[in-house]
Amino acid sequence: MPVSSIQTLFSRSLASFAAIGMMAISVSCSQAAPPQNQSSDPNANPNYNGLPLDSEIVDVKTRSGEKIATLAGGCFWCTEAVFERMEGINDVVSGYIGGKVPNPNYEQVCGKKTGHAEAVQVYYDPEKTNYEEILEVFFKTHDPTTLNRQGADAGPQYRSSVFVHNDEQREIAKKVIEKMSKEYRDPIVTLIEPATKFYVAEEYHQDYFRLNPNAGYCRAVVANKVRKFNRTFGDKIKDSAK
Repeated sequence: MPVSSIQTLFSRSLASFAAIGMMAISVSCSQAAPPQNQSSDPNANPNYNGLPLDSEIVDVKTRSGEKIATLAGGCFWCTEAVFERMEGINDVVSGYIGGKVPNPNYEQVCGKKTGHAEAVQVYYDPEKTNYEEILEVFFKTHDPTTLNRQGADAGPQYRSSVFVHNDEQREIAKKVIEKMSKEYRDPIVTLIEPATKFYVAEEYHQDYFRLNPNAGYCRAVVANKVRKFNRTFGDKIKDSAK
């Protein structure tokens, strides 16, 4: 692994340990003092610096009978770990989307130099689950009310976004946001963006939680997301993940 990658991962690990000690404080502060300039319009994120909403959607090849959802909910290690446990999900791939620079790498994205978000592409079987169910899991396993932040992870690369592949997904996303907004005290600031070019992340990011369950960040942050999924969506856990 490049030295810069090790340094970035080390920084994330330190952040996770800080998060353990500050968890109760950070949660209460985020609830009591929502970020300035928040709006009930999910696309009115003043810190968004990615592509405009009318950018071209890129077609993604899937297997016959398979569909795709592309989601960003903070660190992609967390989002990937949650959806890998869900019934009806065939595969989850971590990567970068929604930016301006071609072929970004992890250091560039973490350095806020490209406008990309850490995201996952979720390949699913529509006979076993559907797009609305996937979005419900997405919204209930991360915080969609904080601008460009999930816990100790801060920056536009950690923004909450639904990257839609067609008009049907866009309409479903709007309806789910409207429905879910009733469950939060603060406004949902999740963006609805076009599913532009998706760049697969470096190999060491794929299946990160499964391969590194004892890493500091995984134990402090990712494991909590997985436990929340297990508690909230027990009926949607794959048999192989029980």
